[in-house]
Amino acid sequence: MGDGQVVYEISGVTKRFAGAERAANEDISFTIEQGEFFGMLGSNGAGKTTLIKQMVGLLKSNSGTIRLYGKDVLADPVFTSMRVSYMPQTAFALNSLTAAEAIYVTAHLRGLGRGEARRRRDALIERLDIGAMRNKAARRMSGGERRLLQLAVALVADLPVLILDEPTNELDPARRRMVWDLLRELNHEQGQTIVLITHNALEAEQVIERVGILREGGLVAVGRPAELKSGLAKTLSVHLTLREGMAAELPDYLLVQSRHRGKVVAQVSRTDVARLTADLDLDEVLEFRLQSKTLEEVYFEYGN
Repeated sequence: MGDGQVVYEISGVTKRFAGAERAANEDISFTIEQGEFFGMLGSNGAGKTTLIKQMVGLLKSNSGTIRLYGKDVLADPVFTSMRVSYMPQTAFALNSLTAAEAIYVTAHLRGLGRGEARRRRDALIERLDIGAMRNKAARRMSGGERRLLQLAVALVADLPVLILDEPTNELDPARRRMVWDLLRELNHEQGQTIVLITHNALEAEQVIERVGILREGGLVAVGRPAELKSGLAKTLSVHLTLREGMAAELPDYLLVQSRHRGKVVAQVSRTDVARLTADLDLDEVLEFRLQSKTLEEVYFEYGN
């Protein structure tokens, strides 16, 4: 949970690339607090990666400011690099090194002594369960193996801010769960501020505290998932399981989406929920469940 101290302050940021029809991002403003797990959602081309590169000082904005702990990220790049660890989507820079070498070299470049660099390397190899690729060159790894190595490289310096661009891409379900568990642990137990770019809203909803949704370079929504859901949720999903053989008509204000072998999925207006419970013959209903919108549904509504 954020503790009130502002880590990132993004104010009126715009980035235009020469020859592009529209801005990569335009007039973006939001803040990220210390200890917060912040998600950034958006379709391909929405401007997420461009914004992240601006936040770590790799791209200069055409206008606006980005401050990290009160300092301009471009005015003091060393300050930024000593506090922010960034895992990009791009090809791995240390491709000729083995996993063990890449993690160790990164730790050493970050200023860790040899003993501490070895200790952290070995701990991460064990935590991420990548011992089998310890002596494997990165260029020979599968896409999923390389993503885990990139994550280990990003984590080894143990900096206060962690920015991850699609960290679970190309991972199988078991390893995706392992990564989400690790990130939750780093955030909740160690207080790291984490900024996550992802298109997987269903998985991200389990870990993020606040989310920004980008569309065509603009920030169209920012807030806690529950706040964004309630702002859109004029309707709720209704899940019914009817007794076998029941053929009674359902209330006409229910928008039935599917009905098969006694299982019904429908939408109901929030204003009609009370009369729905009165109108249904509950003796004929085995299951009655109301469900609010998921973050994925919110993402699609805002993003489209």
